[in-house]
Amino acid sequence: MLTAYLPVLVAVVLAVIIAVGMLLLSHLLGLIEARPKRGKLVPYECGNEPIGDARQRFPVKFYAIAMLFIVFDIEVVFFYPWALVRHDLGLLGFWVMVIFLGILAVGYIYLLRTGAFEWEWWEREQPMEELTVVRELREVASQTVEAEVVGSGGERR
Repeated sequence: MLTAYLPVLVAVVLAVIIAVGMLLLSHLLGLIEARPKRGKLVPYECGNEPIGDARQRFPVKFYAIAMLFIVFDIEVVFFYPWALVRHDLGLLGFWVMVIFLGILAVGYIYLLRTGAFEWEWWEREQPMEELTVVRELREVASQTVEAEVVGSGGERR
């Protein structure tokens, strides 16, 4: 009677051995690779040395601007199929596209007037303790780079 459960027991034991073996193997390989190699210490992509923590929190406004870009970008994609069939659509198709462009323009003007496309919002929305860290990072960056930074209002930083 217990011999019927023997294949199940062998399968469970084999699964546990394989799982533990994979965990041990990955741990041992991780210990070997724990010392970073020269290639891993090189700055990625742009070639600039990273300053500060890479896991900083971004304000919601950053994502709002990204979504606005996607929305306006996708709406511009609608022009291509319309341009291909504009002769077949006739005058009605032309006026529908004019209405579409009007709605798009009204939305764009509204976002422009509310300041949704401004990049200076970041400093206004940050708490004072985070601004001091940002200013310290700017001081470090200005010491490494000899360029002079001029703000949007003309003040020198």
